[in-house]
Amino acid sequence: MSIALIALWFASPLFAQHRLYTTGITSKGWVVGTKLQPSGLFLRMGKGWHRLGFLHPQIQTLDYDPRDPRRIYLAAGNGCIRSDDGGKSWRILTGWEMTELQDVSVDRNQPDHVWIALPDGVAVSRDAGKSWSRVNLGVARRFIQSIRVDRSQPGRVLAGGELGVLISEDAGASWNRSSPELRLVTHLEQSPHDAKRWLATTQEQGAYQSTDGGRSWQPLPGVPKGTLYNASFDPHGENRMALAGWGVGVVVSEDGGKSWRDGAQGLPSRAVWRAVFDPDQAGALWVSVHEEAAFLSPDAGRSWRRAGLEGSILYDFIFVPETAP
Repeated sequence: MSIALIALWFASPLFAQHRLYTTGITSKGWVVGTKLQPSGLFLRMGKGWHRLGFLHPQIQTLDYDPRDPRRIYLAAGNGCIRSDDGGKSWRILTGWEMTELQDVSVDRNQPDHVWIALPDGVAVSRDAGKSWSRVNLGVARRFIQSIRVDRSQPGRVLAGGELGVLISEDAGASWNRSSPELRLVTHLEQSPHDAKRWLATTQEQGAYQSTDGGRSWQPLPGVPKGTLYNASFDPHGENRMALAGWGVGVVVSEDGGKSWRDGAQGLPSRAVWRAVFDPDQAGALWVSVHEEAAFLSPDAGRSWRRAGLEGSILYDFIFVPETAP
């Protein structure tokens, strides 16, 4: 076998180092009051998907414990849910006062510290979910949709929501609002290449980039108008990134956000919920199209193929390492 063929073989998803989860609901044709169709948490197995746990109508996303990636935390409508076996069995960690979770983030430097985004603020557990406390954001309008812990500094947390981006440098004891002109943030993403580089998507203002750890933000030029739901960096290309949104579809930049190309050609619609690059395949991009299916592009949005879960709304694609580093 030639060296080129060997290299191609080992680049195959058969040798993936991550498990791919997605969260969502099979909603096409479903009527309220009838039996819920396959929904909740799904794991990619081969070329198909396997549903894990019980039927669940609202799981937004998940994060994992870097010490043991089988331990995952789900942000769900009925609270924060933990699984210690990769999603086979679940246990709700929060009570009635913490529901409708929007996001969850585990501190990579203090893995027992788990942060959740709520419609009315932020809460944290410092004991792997045994107990929870709310933090005082110091603002009146507290809807938070995205929360991320800076991987380069324990206890440094960024929260994105109605009033833009709030930052805590002291594990939630105090918060500062960065770039007051920035509002209605839907998603925050930290670059895998440069810890000081962040992306933020918004409902009305397009996308923004920060190169100083989120302390200041600059709008990315040339982004189409529409509601953006998320941003993704390609782990294999420092300057390649993607944005997804309703009416926008998918746009991809190869030059760090200076210019964008339309990546939605070949998709059935521009109603896109999520676009996430695959850490195991350079340029591979996963996309969720509203009530259509999961789609996979092997070439950063230049061509597409259906990848299962027909008729679904998929809220996120999450890659979890097979083993701890």
